[in-house]
Amino acid sequence: MENPEKTEVVLLACGSFNPITNMHLRLFELAKDYMNGTGKYKVIKGIISPVGDAYKKKGLISACHRVIMAELATKNSKWIEVDTWESLQKEWTETAKVLRHHQEKLEASICDPQQNSPVLEKPGRKRKWAEQKQDFSEKKSLEQTKTKGVPKVKLLCGADFLESFGVPNLWKSEDITKILGDHGLICITRAGNDAQKFIYESDVLWKHQNNIHLVNEWITNDISSTKIRRALRRGQSIRYLVPDLVQEYIEKHNLYSSESEERNVGVVLAPLQRNTTEVKA
Repeated sequence: MENPEKTEVVLLACGSFNPITNMHLRLFELAKDYMNGTGKYKVIKGIISPVGDAYKKKGLISACHRVIMAELATKNSKWIEVDTWESLQKEWTETAKVLRHHQEKLEASICDPQQNSPVLEKPGRKRKWAEQKQDFSEKKSLEQTKTKGVPKVKLLCGADFLESFGVPNLWKSEDITKILGDHGLICITRAGNDAQKFIYESDVLWKHQNNIHLVNEWITNDISSTKIRRALRRGQSIRYLVPDLVQEYIEKHNLYSSESEERNVGVVLAPLQRNTTEVKA
């Protein structure tokens, strides 16, 4: 019998997705299997949130293309979707704010009884019964929300993302605390990454270690967006490394080249620029 006390979880992956790869999709499957396997959680949805153009990362192509590729990659998924909110922001948005946005959006959608289907008004008994049925439905929905609790949005990432917490001025310490303390992290570890050691060597990570879930990737997969772009620049095949629809889209629009890789060269990464300025101030 399924445990009714399980915490429902929404997996949120933030990043460039430049381009999205099969490995990005595998992260979701690995995290879902792990979290469901603990017996404490039930993953109900996955969200891919491509970063906006204002991030200013070297070689970062337009968010419009990256969002479309992510949508093509998840076209046949029953539980992973793409959200454009972060990509549409004019300024770079901190990951902690993106997590908060999705948590608040989730809470609002669950707690709002108006989202139930409207009941057609009919005269006499039928109308009264319909109103009573709607009232009962709304009351039941609110009671379930209180009992079950609102699903928790947790950040899904790879080990390299986790280790980026140690890069000077890339992250605000208070943002790391919010991410780990208020939401939690599910980290898929690659071969050669010692995530546990990194957590041990970081006081803030160690403090929140119970909210960091490390998932071993036993079937190793070293596909990365960087390697995909390199192969494309060299005219090499990327088939079976990205979804077929993504490959077709890339080829159709000739998205990655030596010229595109030079985009934002010499430009300071948005978080480094913002956090360094704030430190000086």
